[in-house]
Amino acid sequence: MRVPARISLPTLLLTSFFAALSSAQAAPPAPAANHPILGIWKLSLPDLGCSETYRFRGDGTTLVTSAEEVSESEYSIPDKPSAKGFYKLEDRIVKDNGKKDCSGEIMKVGTRATNFLRFHPSGTLFLMCSDETMQTCIGPFERIEGEEA
Repeated sequence: MRVPARISLPTLLLTSFFAALSSAQAAPPAPAANHPILGIWKLSLPDLGCSETYRFRGDGTTLVTSAEEVSESEYSIPDKPSAKGFYKLEDRIVKDNGKKDCSGEIMKVGTRATNFLRFHPSGTLFLMCSDETMQTCIGPFERIEGEEA
């Protein structure tokens, strides 16, 4: 690489380094240590004869198993629900084994999703909805007790 006369090589390298840092994706903020999402959740899909397991970890990542699929994602979720009682969950798939999930789909790395969670007062169930109504939801997701997230 030929460096223009007015820019020194160390300056160019430093500029490139900081440009790379600023373009890198920052890790999502970790949820509060007592957030109700943390732990292992199971979604049973009896019509499909299948279930999905979601491990919401304290570092803002998930591990999901669904039929033959195993995927990992990064998520963000506020510490408190909205005035309507929903938590906005934003998720981006960062790894996937390329196999089919319970619905027969293959998820692609980079896929983003935004959903709204409504927890049961017991903390043992939640619904995942497409908006802050109860009109289009899946669930219930059931907390699996006694296993590490």
